[in-house]
Amino acid sequence: MVEPKVNLTTRINMKNKIYFLLSFCLLFFFQSQAKNYYVAINGNDTTGTGTIDTPYRSIVKAQLSVVAGDTVFVRGGTYKMNETLISNTSTTGPYATVHYLNKSGTSATKRICYWAYPGEQPIFDMSNVKPAGYRNTVFLTTGSWLHIKGLEVIGTQVTISTHTQSECFRNEGSNNIFEQLKMHDGMAIGFYLTKGSNNLVINCDAYRNWDYFSETGKGGNTDGFGFHPSKAGYTGNKITGCRAWFNSDDGYDCINSYESVIFENCWAFYNGYNSSFVSEGDGNGFKAGGYGQAPVVSGLPSPIPAHTVRFCMAYRNKANGIYANHHVVTGSNWYNNTAYRNGTNYNMLSQQITKSSITGNDTTLDCAGINHVLHNNLSFRYSTQTETANLGTSVNTYNSFSTGSGVTVDATDFLSTDETLLIAPRQADGSLPNTNFLKLKQGSDLIDKGMNLGFAFYGSVPDLGAFESNYATGITDTGADNQLTIYPTLVQQNIYFNQQVKQVDINDIQGKLIISDKNRNQINVGGLKSGVYLIKIIDTAGNIIARKFIKN
Repeated sequence: MVEPKVNLTTRINMKNKIYFLLSFCLLFFFQSQAKNYYVAINGNDTTGTGTIDTPYRSIVKAQLSVVAGDTVFVRGGTYKMNETLISNTSTTGPYATVHYLNKSGTSATKRICYWAYPGEQPIFDMSNVKPAGYRNTVFLTTGSWLHIKGLEVIGTQVTISTHTQSECFRNEGSNNIFEQLKMHDGMAIGFYLTKGSNNLVINCDAYRNWDYFSETGKGGNTDGFGFHPSKAGYTGNKITGCRAWFNSDDGYDCINSYESVIFENCWAFYNGYNSSFVSEGDGNGFKAGGYGQAPVVSGLPSPIPAHTVRFCMAYRNKANGIYANHHVVTGSNWYNNTAYRNGTNYNMLSQQITKSSITGNDTTLDCAGINHVLHNNLSFRYSTQTETANLGTSVNTYNSFSTGSGVTVDATDFLSTDETLLIAPRQADGSLPNTNFLKLKQGSDLIDKGMNLGFAFYGSVPDLGAFESNYATGITDTGADNQLTIYPTLVQQNIYFNQQVKQVDINDIQGKLIISDKNRNQINVGGLKSGVYLIKIIDTAGNIIARKFIKN
C-alpha cells in the first residue's frame, strides 16, 4: 500500500494541533484536581502559602484561595479571636461576622470543605470579641455546597442590652452540611438558619449557652438550634443526630418557619436551665412550629408548613419535651419519640383562625391540638409531672398514651434511667453515644406495639419510642463490647469497616434488600439515592450488627 503524500507544512500543523490538544487536556487535568489548604495557630496570612508547612492563620484568608472541590484543613489548638478579625459587618441586625464564607462549591462532589484536621480539635474562643452595638456571628455561610466539619466555638458574646441574639453558626446558603460541630459555654445560639434549602446539620452538640446580658438576663432567645426558613421555597432542611442541653431557652426551635423542617434522631435535655439548674428561659426540648401567640393572619405562610419530629428524645426540659407551640391550623408529624421527666412530655397546643368579635378581622385563638399526627410515641411520667396536654382532635394512635394502648410505662421497661449517660462521648464516627439510657429492656410490653410507618424496624411491627430494640432478631448494635467499627454515617461513596466482614446487606427504609456482598472491608453505595438506609453486617465471629446510615 502506498502511503499518501503529506507535505512538511501539513505535518507540522498536525503536530501543533496534537500538542495543543495534549496541552489542553493536561491543563484541564491539573486544574480539575482538588487542592488542600491548611490553617494553623502558628500560620501567617501575609507570608503563608496555605501548605501544611507554611499554613495560613485564618479561614478567611484560606477562602480567598479555594475553588469548588478544595478542602481547608484547620489544625488543632485554641484560636483566640479578637475584634480585628471581624471580616464583615451588616446594618441588618446589625451583625458583626468573624468568618464570612460566601464562596460556593458547585455540587455534592465539588463542595468547598472546611474541616478539622484529622485527629485534632480546633477551638475558636470568642471571649474577647465584643463589638459594641453589634450582634456577633462567628461563622456566616452565604455560600452553597459547603461542608463544615469538626470545628468548636466557645465564649460567644452578647453586647446589646435590648432584645437581641448572637450566633455561633448562621446559614443562608443551600445544600450545605454542618457536621460534628460543638457550640458551647457562650451566650449565643448554637446553630441558626434563616435562608437556604436542602441543608443538613448532623452530629452536632450545643450546650451551656446562656445570654445573661440582654433584656431580663434570662437568656430567653438562646436556643441550641434554630431553624427558621424565612420564605417559601426554602425546603429540605434537616437536623439529625444532634444534642442540645443546658441552653437557657429551647433545645430546638422552628418558630416562624415558612417551610417544613425535619428533626430526626436528636436529643434535648436540661433546656430552660443554666448549668446549676436555675430556671432561665422557655425551656422546651423541641419547639416545632408556631408564629407567636398573636400572629397577623395575613402575614402567615400559605400553606402553613407541617414539621416532622421523629426518633427524638426529650428529657428533663423545664417546660415541654415535645411542643407544638401554638402551631396554626396545619398539624405536624410526631413519630417514634421518647419523652421523660419534662414539665409536660407532649403538648400539642394549637391555634385556629377565627373572626375577631371586636374588629371582625381574621385572628387566631389558642385551642387544643388540631391536625397533628402522633404515632409510636412513648411517654414516661416522672412523679407528678404531666404526660400530655392539648391533644385535642389530633390523630393519636399507637402511642403509650393512646386510648386502649394496653401498655403501662415504668422504670422496669428500660435498660437504664441513668441520666449521666446523656453526655457520654460520641462514637468515633461522630454519631450519638451508644448507651442504654431509655432503651427498652427485653420483655417490655412496649416492644412490637407500634405501627409500620415505613421506617426500618425489627420484629413484627416497630416498638414504641425513639430506640428500636432488636430482641426479636438477635441483632445487636455496635457498642463497647463489639470491636467492629462502621464509618462514616453520612456517606457519599463508600462505607468502611475496620476489619473484614463475612456478609453485608443494605436495605431501604421499607425493608427492601438493595445491596448484598460477602467478604468485604468496605462497600460502595455511591449509586444509591439520597436517604436513610439500614446496613446489616455479619462479622467473622457470626455476630450480627445493624446500623442506620445517611446517603448524601
